[in-house]
Amino acid sequence: MTLDTELIKAAKQGDQASFSKLYEAVAPGMYKLALYTLGNAHDAEDAVSEAFMEAFRGLKNLRDEAAFKGWIYRILTVRCKRRIAEYIKGRNELDIDDFLHLPSGSSDIGADSVQSIELVGALSRLTVQERQIVVLSVLQGYTTKEIAQILSLPQGTVSSKLHRTLAKLRTMVR
Repeated sequence: MTLDTELIKAAKQGDQASFSKLYEAVAPGMYKLALYTLGNAHDAEDAVSEAFMEAFRGLKNLRDEAAFKGWIYRILTVRCKRRIAEYIKGRNELDIDDFLHLPSGSSDIGADSVQSIELVGALSRLTVQERQIVVLSVLQGYTTKEIAQILSLPQGTVSSKLHRTLAKLRTMVR
């Protein structure tokens, strides 16, 4: 989805309604990336909120309106990396229930739930960067070029990592 550059220009000039529209346009995708990167809903929400606060403060310095989406995703990935460093430092554990959203009190786990559990397990065995690339590609629909911009990586690296990671996931979830 390309964002209207006029909307971004208006937001840069301090128009809060325009910034709210930008938020509505990109927040769902950012949340998905943060959730699959961090592993729980609470931290994902915090990371997205922090990224938007930082973006709001720094938007006036954005030179190219067309680069907004990649720019704000880079802010989010930095926030996620910081949060992961906190996990490692504090030895926090990921809450798998936030991934699955299984209904409470349900003792009947269907085939879809079993597949979801297998997929979440497989995703948790990936590196953070592999998980980010897969989420941005498969769930968000970004091209390898866009992912490369978001993650500040060469496009060839993203392409090869995506291919290898998807092959790895196929072998894990069989």
